[in-house]
Amino acid sequence: MDYQNRAGSKFGGGGVASTSATNADRRERLRKLALETIDLDKDPYFFKNHVGSFECRLCLTVHQNDGSYLAHTQGRKHQTNLARRAAKEQREGKKDEGAQTGLLAGVQVKKNLIRIGRPGYRITKVRDPISRQNGLLFQFQFPDIIPKTEPRVRFMSAYEQRIEEPDPNYQYFVVAGDPYETVAVKLQAREVDRREGKFWTWFDEDSKEFWAQVLFKTERDERFSAVPGLAPGRK
Repeated sequence: MDYQNRAGSKFGGGGVASTSATNADRRERLRKLALETIDLDKDPYFFKNHVGSFECRLCLTVHQNDGSYLAHTQGRKHQTNLARRAAKEQREGKKDEGAQTGLLAGVQVKKNLIRIGRPGYRITKVRDPISRQNGLLFQFQFPDIIPKTEPRVRFMSAYEQRIEEPDPNYQYFVVAGDPYETVAVKLQAREVDRREGKFWTWFDEDSKEFWAQVLFKTERDERFSAVPGLAPGRK
């Protein structure tokens, strides 16, 4: 850092750096150090989003460039979270099992796991012939899914995702099956009927096809969801 020509300093003697200048120099030194020791392609917590920013999935932070992300990885917050994650995995015995490091239920990343693309899918509109409930039938193809595993599903609110601006009028139906990329279907933020036979999932081991049916509550059910005998409320 150049300390010369600063206010209040003698010629050639340097001067006291400002706080912002000191922080900028520190970040630059950390970035250069990280570039020599870290390969971003092998970092399981490194993620580049659709707007070109970089995210740390461990600390849930967003960075405008790779230098900022690399400086973050050398900081106290990231190192502390790494130590906590390592201690948690050791307690749960995940290192011996080679298990994954989880992010969200149904949205998980495994170390050294190569993603092979998105699964094939088909979505069909359905209606219950008795209750007249509207819904959707999902069909996903996972021909190369990891043996002895089944796809996982969950419903995600608009405020849990970081891809779009949160809109309370929508929710997301998330499906994950390693080594495929996790996919999400954008749905109306209507309450899902979770009674037996209304919401169900099924995985065909032979054809490697995953099926899921989602039926939405009727307006009457939503209005009187607390009344005994009607569809249960959202959990």
